[in-house]
Amino acid sequence: MHALTFRAVLFAFTADLIPLYAIYALLFADHGLNAAQISSLFAIWSATAFILEIPSGAWADTVSRRGLLVLSGALLAAGFAVWTLYPSYLGFAAGFVLWGTSGALRSGTFEALIYDDLHARAATVEYPRLMGYVRAATEAAALAGILAAAPLYAWGGYALVAWSSVAIAAVHTLTAVLLPSAPKSISAATVEDLEDVDDDDPDPAVESRLSRAPAASEPVGYLAMLRAGLREALHVRLIRRGVILVALLNGITAFDEYFSLLADHAGAGPSLAAVLVGVTVAGSLAGAMLVGRTERTSARGMASALTVAGVLFIAGALLAGSAAAHPTSLYVLTAVGFSAVGIAYGIDYNADVIASARLQDAITGPARATVTSVSGFLTEVIALLVFAFAAVATTWLPLPFVVAALGIPLLLAAALTPTWLPLQSHTRSLAAEHD
Repeated sequence: MHALTFRAVLFAFTADLIPLYAIYALLFADHGLNAAQISSLFAIWSATAFILEIPSGAWADTVSRRGLLVLSGALLAAGFAVWTLYPSYLGFAAGFVLWGTSGALRSGTFEALIYDDLHARAATVEYPRLMGYVRAATEAAALAGILAAAPLYAWGGYALVAWSSVAIAAVHTLTAVLLPSAPKSISAATVEDLEDVDDDDPDPAVESRLSRAPAASEPVGYLAMLRAGLREALHVRLIRRGVILVALLNGITAFDEYFSLLADHAGAGPSLAAVLVGVTVAGSLAGAMLVGRTERTSARGMASALTVAGVLFIAGALLAGSAAAHPTSLYVLTAVGFSAVGIAYGIDYNADVIASARLQDAITGPARATVTSVSGFLTEVIALLVFAFAAVATTWLPLPFVVAALGIPLLLAAALTPTWLPLQSHTRSLAAEHD
C-alpha cells in the first residue's frame, strides 16, 4: 500500500510542479492579449478537454491506462514547449489544445487506475485517504511551482520559467511509467448486466454482480464500454446526481485562472502576484490534507461549509480588488482578500475530494473510467460557462466584481449537497466491518 501511495503521489506531484501556472496569464497579457482574448484561450483549453473527455474515458477502459498517462505527460510537455517557442495567440492556442488533450487523457484514467488497483487488493476503504494525499501533493507541488516562479522570473524572465516547466513536465511523463497496471478487462456478460439496472430502482442482485465482477481475459469493445459507462452515469439516479455534484464542485474552480489577473488589477507586480496566488493554493492544500479528518462529514455539514466558502470568496475578491483604489493599503487588502479566497478554495477542494471518493464507491458497473470522465466532461462544461461569463462580463464590469460573481456557484453547490451527495457506500462500510 505504501508503494502505491508513493507512486501515485509522485505522479500527481510532478504533474503540478509547474512554475508557469503562476504567471502564464501575465505571459499572455505581456504579449499583447487582452482579458477577452485570454478568456478565449481558456475556452479553447476547456473545449478541447470537453470534446475528448468521454471518448478518452472509454479508451481508458479498453486499453492500457498507464500507457495513456504516459502519453498525457508527453503532450503536457509539448504544450509548454509550443508556448515558449511560439509566443503568439496561435501558439498559445496550440499549446492549450495539447494541454487540453493531455488533461482529457488523464481525467478519469488516473482515478480509475488507482481505485481498481485498490479493489484488486480488497482495500478500497483506503481510497479517500489516498486521494487526499494525492490532492495534497498536487496542491503542494502547485504551491512550490508558483513560489519558484518569482525567483525564476527574476533570474531569467519568462523564458526560464517556461523551460523549467517543460523540463518538469518531462519528468512527470517518466513517473507515469512507475504506476501500476491494474486489471480492468471484463467480460461482455458483465457489460450486459448493466442493461438490467433500472434507472431509479436497480436490482440489488445485478448491482452485487457488477460490484464484484472479476477481471476476465476477454476484452470488451470500445463502443460497448462507452455505452455501459454512459448508461450508468446518466440513467442510475445515485450516480447521475453524484456525477453532477462532483462536476460542479470541480468545474467552478476555473475561477482560479483569474486570481493572477485580480492581483495584477489590484496593483501587484509579477512577484507579488505569484505569492498571492500561492496563498490560494495553500488553502486548497489545507483542504486536501484535511480529507482524512472530514471524509465522514454529513451532507448538511458540507453544505454549511460551502455556504461559508461562498461568502468568503465573494467578500475576499471584492476586498482584494479594492486595493486598486487604495494603493497605500495594497499589501493589507490583498493579503486579507486572498486569504479569504484561499479558505473558500480549501473548503471547496475538501468537498470535491470527499464527493469524488463517494462517487467512486457508488459506481458498480464495469466502465469506471468512462463514468468518471462523464463527470470530467460536465466539469469542462461548467468551466466553459465560467470562461464565457468572464469574457462577456469583463467588457461591462470591473474585474473584481466579475471574480466575486464566480463565487456564487459555491452557494449553489451548498444548496444541492444535502440531497445530491452520495452516502458512504456499502463497499466501504463492509470493508470497515471486515477490518
